[in-house]
Amino acid sequence: MNWWQILLIALGALLVVTAVHDLAQRKRSILRNFPVVGHLRFVLEAIGPELRQYIFTSNDGERPFSRDQRRWIYSSAKDQNTYFGFGTDNDLEHAPGYLIIKHAPFPILTPPPGHPGDDPDHRLPCAKVLGGSRGRAKAFRMPSVVNISAMSYGSLSGVGIEALNRGAELAGALHWSGEGGISRHHEHGGDLIWQIGTGYFGCRNPDGSFSPERFDQVIAAHPKIRGVELKLSQGAKPGLGGLLPAAKITKEISEIRGIPMGEDCASPAAHSAFGDIDSMLDFVEMLAERSGLPIGIKSAVGDGGFFDDLARRMARTGRGVDWITVDGGEGGTGAGPLTFTDHVALPFRIGFSRVYRSFAEAGITDDVVFIGSGRLGLPDRAMAAFALGCDGVNVAREAMLALGCIQSQRCHTGRCPTGVATNNPRRTWGLDPTLKSVRVAHYLVQLRKELVLLSRACGAEHPALVGPGQLEIIDDQFGSKPFTDIFDYDDRWARPSQADIDAISEVMVELRSPRP
Repeated sequence: MNWWQILLIALGALLVVTAVHDLAQRKRSILRNFPVVGHLRFVLEAIGPELRQYIFTSNDGERPFSRDQRRWIYSSAKDQNTYFGFGTDNDLEHAPGYLIIKHAPFPILTPPPGHPGDDPDHRLPCAKVLGGSRGRAKAFRMPSVVNISAMSYGSLSGVGIEALNRGAELAGALHWSGEGGISRHHEHGGDLIWQIGTGYFGCRNPDGSFSPERFDQVIAAHPKIRGVELKLSQGAKPGLGGLLPAAKITKEISEIRGIPMGEDCASPAAHSAFGDIDSMLDFVEMLAERSGLPIGIKSAVGDGGFFDDLARRMARTGRGVDWITVDGGEGGTGAGPLTFTDHVALPFRIGFSRVYRSFAEAGITDDVVFIGSGRLGLPDRAMAAFALGCDGVNVAREAMLALGCIQSQRCHTGRCPTGVATNNPRRTWGLDPTLKSVRVAHYLVQLRKELVLLSRACGAEHPALVGPGQLEIIDDQFGSKPFTDIFDYDDRWARPSQADIDAISEVMVELRSPRP
């Protein structure tokens, strides 16, 4: 036998052993779905900085998430070192729109790891009580200001939803269901916010209208539901409604949603249960009375007059929503027409600041919990949201990246290579929900940790106490302006009430106390 034959046999045996190992391991879905070949991704990832320096794009050259941003999320999810060496590679002086967070001369000291005052889970509860201002029977304080945004089973795989729910439970966060209804994959310990869209999936009559009886049945069957959110629109395709392609509809999804197999599932652009602000508020109060739960709405921002009218109507009548989730036009796990994804709805900071100003001028910001979404799952972007008045942020694509998403942008095709956004059994087999849930939890905890560090660097114990004047945006004339000037804010607007400040202080003292 020639030496090259021996070499080929040895190489073949090595490939077989590697393939068997890849198929048996559960940590990396890429390797389970693409044994042997999948190792090329990790090789290229390892030498990525060198290749990019001479051949390919920069660390900040990709969208929607740059290489640096993805690296931070991956490192956080794997509980690895999230530090970056050799200083920033951003051009701070020639970067219009660049965010600067102004640290305090005397920051708050952070207890070192292992110190009795250290909180290894970096718990960070909301400053306001959800539903508290309207006396909802089941009002509660969100235990985490960072939560998992609405992504439906169908759009995401069952194992992906399961991993998110398990991760939310591990991190003490909330899990928004998505408009596709609540499935068995949502029932793995995590507290839920049930999102109801225009299709009323899970609580619809055969003709597609809302069914109060089905609503009551779902609430009774799922004690983990802590609130209900009415989805008016989302950042991916505002004003258009949702679409789940027929290729992604399984028998289980058909039964959960109450829709036929073999047809695209299209959500209408608008609700049939209400058509104006008054009827919407009536609907909200009806849901709150039937369930005792806090009720919120989610919307991208287009016509700002809606929020002006809503704030005035709430101030005058006493009826109202308990929270508002504002989605930026740059957000969106769902696919949509290019014009809608690129040009419809305002970006988050512009849209949210207008919404918040409407409620500030009406004098009722203390009565509403404000939640931001739309690429806010990075510490700097989340801090900007809090400075503008957010009480919490929801993360979607960042949570998908923590699951193992590689930003292949094939979510709408059913051919997601990592099994996150497909129901193809060949692809979902590679995603282990138990192991991936730990990564989701690590990411949520790390984001909270860095928010605490940023807040304390600014001299505040909680991100809700960082005001808009403590953040600036660089312009193209070697100058900068604070948020208060850019967004026409009164610096007092985005601060919690004294009662909320006192509540934050009590909660943070409790969290810093040594555990029994």
